[in-house]
Amino acid sequence: MIPAIVLAAGRSSRMGRPKAMLPLDARDTFLTRIVRTFSDASVEDVVVVVGHDAGAVIESFANVDLVARFVENGDYDQGQLSSLLAGLRVVDRPGVVAVLVTLVDVPLVSAATVRAVLDRYHETRAPIVRPVRGEEHGHPVLIDRSLFDVLRRADPSQARSL
Repeated sequence: MIPAIVLAAGRSSRMGRPKAMLPLDARDTFLTRIVRTFSDASVEDVVVVVGHDAGAVIESFANVDLVARFVENGDYDQGQLSSLLAGLRVVDRPGVVAVLVTLVDVPLVSAATVRAVLDRYHETRAPIVRPVRGEEHGHPVLIDRSLFDVLRRADPSQARSL
């Protein structure tokens, strides 16, 4: 089992409203597109980590035909690692071999890309797998279970962005 965590807890101060709720097209917001993509790639468990304006983000998802679980990160101002750890606490259980992680402001990833990351992981069992194009890297990032405790021991104040 490889669940997905969507990091959507930040303040979105430059946008003026939560990025998760930004419209992408007539059908989707950033968040619904990401959850739809994971669903299309046969990822069965998607957890969305919310923080700032959590209620509004959750409410904006209430009337869609998609399935996701939400967890609130009360420490979202501590940065992305605190949100990743909040999501990890929800998804980590027996049978989970790795986790996919993406940011809510990367909504245009295709299901084919998600499947390619999963396929590469199954082929190599590499501890971290991420899509690359030339020198560019992207999302989602797959993190093997062997690194979960390393993440839990990390200092959120010293962590860099994903």
